[in-house]
Amino acid sequence: MRLHLYFARKFAWTFSGLLFLFFLLQVLVDLIEQIRKLDSTNAGFADIVGLTLLSAPGGLNTILPLVMILATVALFIGLARSSELVVVRAAGRSGLKTLSAPVLVAILIGGLAVSTFNPIVSATSKRYQELFQRHVAGGDDVLSISSEGLWLRQGGPEGQTVIRATAANADASILYDLSFITYAPGGGPLRRIEAREAQLADGAWHMRDAKSWPLSGGLNPEAGAQTHSELDLPSSLTQDRIRDSFGRPDAISVWDLPQVIAQLEQAGFSPRRHAVWLQMELARPLFLVSMVLIGAAFTMRHQRGGGTGIAVLASLLIGFSLYFIRNFGQILGENGQIPVMLAAWAPPVASVLLGLGLVLSTEDG
Repeated sequence: MRLHLYFARKFAWTFSGLLFLFFLLQVLVDLIEQIRKLDSTNAGFADIVGLTLLSAPGGLNTILPLVMILATVALFIGLARSSELVVVRAAGRSGLKTLSAPVLVAILIGGLAVSTFNPIVSATSKRYQELFQRHVAGGDDVLSISSEGLWLRQGGPEGQTVIRATAANADASILYDLSFITYAPGGGPLRRIEAREAQLADGAWHMRDAKSWPLSGGLNPEAGAQTHSELDLPSSLTQDRIRDSFGRPDAISVWDLPQVIAQLEQAGFSPRRHAVWLQMELARPLFLVSMVLIGAAFTMRHQRGGGTGIAVLASLLIGFSLYFIRNFGQILGENGQIPVMLAAWAPPVASVLLGLGLVLSTEDG
């Protein structure tokens, strides 16, 4: 047990150190990128630094498998060079028993990444998008989905408009049974519009079967109401920005995803993208375990024979290949070409089996 705790502590410290180094590197690179993106806006340096720090957790969450396999490689190369691995193997301890402590640490890190780090990433990603759009577009565009339907808010120099739709088609290109309430920059309501359907195109809402009421002070809204077979309302929104507002599952906590999936189905949207992301997050600990097995399969050996560089390169190449296959499965699942569970769980399970096979082959020849 003491030896297990020693390996576990050593692996945890190695992982933490590499994660911190990647955090610093990512912050420096992303800071330059944010300066380039916001060069033409009125954002100050403090705003840019804040945006950089908000985007950092999402980047770390993406490269977590890479950090895991590098930590495994660093751990076993260090143990081999200090002859600790030689002593452990000479004492009759098998490779699988030696791997049990790093594997348990990887499972623990994966569980924390899903249960704790994922909500942090979703909150910071959502806040980053809000602040970035505010600096770039000069106004807030907010989307919310509830049991009452779809709620939107578009903003700009001319004021704010609150939009409510009871349903939409699958790709959010057409909204049905809409209500628009336009507010002046000072905060007072100016106009209300009800429409049977509306399509967003060419920088405007193109409405059909619409009726508008003036809401200015001193006017009778119903007396001044007008009906229109077609009516256009300028908008700063685009279809891509609407879909990104609710279509980015990484901006939603894994604890809230089941409810969001149910609300998307009720509103008429396809929840497949969110369902795939939810299952992939649940399978993340298993994929991190596979990275440990792959890294150990090539580096858990004596160093006198040489070939350490080739072994490290081979482990990294296989790790990147498995990561690519995992992302490719995600794309197939989001497009509906394979079932959700198959897209999310097949790559991690296959990766664990491959890593386990490589470890056993190294052990038994």
